[in-house]
Amino acid sequence: MSIKTYSELIALPTFEERFRYLKLSGQVGVDTFGFDRWLNQAFYKSKEWLAIRDHVIFRDNGCDLGVKGRDIHSRVLIHHMNPITKEDILNRSDFLLNPEYLITTMKITHDAIHYGDESILFNEPITRTKNDTCPWRHD
Repeated sequence: MSIKTYSELIALPTFEERFRYLKLSGQVGVDTFGFDRWLNQAFYKSKEWLAIRDHVIFRDNGCDLGVKGRDIHSRVLIHHMNPITKEDILNRSDFLLNPEYLITTMKITHDAIHYGDESILFNEPITRTKNDTCPWRHD
């Protein structure tokens, strides 16, 4: 597996390209921390994580995958571009808190990245026209 970086990610101009760069082929129900889940839960409440989280959100302007115009209006997540392990937390690896390996995202995009499922992503808004929901009107 190659190491994914923010520097490479932001060179990709579109949301779709960035998603494809990040997507994994995870499987539903596969444990990443198992019984040691308390480790990552404690980490995500730490002062150091909360500080870097704020930094990354500010850097990315609160936009999904840092793409201008894809503002997040719901819960903001910070995605580790290289999946972390129990050992990463215990050894405080560079992947944990280095902004070069983190990106702002929203839950649905985060899920799509982990499951490699592009079909669950939001599409561009539909352009509405007069009477398009009322087929018997033609004025």
